[in-house]
Amino acid sequence: MNKNELADAVASHTGQSKADAQAAVDAVFATVQAELKSGGEVNIAGFGKFGVTERAAREGRNPLTGEKIQIKASRGASFKALKGLKDALNG
Repeated sequence: MNKNELADAVASHTGQSKADAQAAVDAVFATVQAELKSGGEVNIAGFGKFGVTERAAREGRNPLTGEKIQIKASRGASFKALKGLKDALNG
């Protein structure tokens, strides 16, 4: 399912227009992104928790040439499914 399909599903479940549902989906994603960018986390009870992972700088190798390269420190997004979602998937 892509973002447009998600917005269509939200529209059909809530009775909103597709444009309103698309705006709501966009707002949710923008809010989650802004919170993660500021270093916070988003915890949705019964569903899951979005967080930020820190990766330290490290030395790597170019797989084609074998040359050593420096890989910069970076941040990534993580998601952990909570009990409600796990139960829904397995029950």
